[in-house]
Amino acid sequence: MITFETLCVRVGGVPADEIQHWIDSEWLRPEGTPGHYLFREIDEARAILIRELRHDLGVNEEGVPIVLSLLDQLYASRRQMLRLREALSVPRENELRSKLRGLLGMMPD
Repeated sequence: MITFETLCVRVGGVPADEIQHWIDSEWLRPEGTPGHYLFREIDEARAILIRELRHDLGVNEEGVPIVLSLLDQLYASRRQMLRLREALSVPRENELRSKLRGLLGMMPD
């Protein structure tokens, strides 16, 4: 876990008050309390993504939460598909597994 100050340095090129705005807007959700925030690796990656959206790609203030929400949905779906794939790869013969294979049409033995 890293501090707010460390995050500001690692994100680079973004003033601390702008990163605080991202927290206030709930684009970033650190652990801890104001003045004592702690950020995980995923928070740092998200902050870098927000910087790229705002500064490099020119996404406006209203567009950032939309993009972040869509990306969150995409990653959640991906995690669900990976879990489903793992569950189906367990060697066992049952009706559910057979039906899911038929529905998905893409799960090899």
